Amino acid sequence: MDGKVIVVTGASGALGKVVAASALAQGARVAGVDHAASQVAATPDRIELGGVDLTDAAQARKAIDAAASHFGKLDALINIAGGFAFEAIAEGDPKTWQRMYALNVLTALNASRSAIPHLVASGAGRIVNVGAMGALQAGSGMGAYAASKAGVHRLTEALAAEWRGQITVNAVLPSIIDTAANRASMPNADFGKWVTPKELANVILFLASDAASAVTGALLPVSGRV
Repeated sequence: MDGKVIVVTGASGALGKVVAASALAQGARVAGVDHAASQVAATPDRIELGGVDLTDAAQARKAIDAAASHFGKLDALINIAGGFAFEAIAEGDPKTWQRMYALNVLTALNASRSAIPHLVASGAGRIVNVGAMGALQAGSGMGAYAASKAGVHRLTEALAAEWRGQITVNAVLPSIIDTAANRASMPNADFGKWVTPKELANVILFLASDAASAVTGALLPVSGRV
């Protein structure tokens, strides 16, 4: 990743922080984009663009363009921004479906569309999305979330087909990520079977690297330690 310029959306979240740190450790320059206000001091290799609503296409384009302008190019976009809801369909609020679509699909769509011109100019452009294994077969209470992540899967495949030969577009499909929030909500689970943010970051950064130039349109399950 040495010398690569990477935009990480959802950069202040549990996974986003680890991906950004791992990319920096591998020699990349990173622009973090998040809805939350920036809490990271700028360095020569990192900037943080906070207060960005990626569900708004104009805000997404402004942030992506600012990142590319700051570093002089953009080589990879890692779409981590998103949301989760656990809600039964019959008793649930229809607005939950709209919210999940906006947070998971629109954020990735708007960021990707904004990044495409810069990624094409890179000559080795990469987009890595975060889908979900739970979207392959939805369980009880997972309807809205799984439907939105299935949308991310189809977005990944369509973008890969449309930009084949110019940009690679792939998605990781994690099972349960080992985060403090997930541990708190599922205290009796076997945490050792979950995928850690670092493990997931390693896969994401591989897909964003030159070594993954032959991989596009892949939906890669990441199920955790064995």
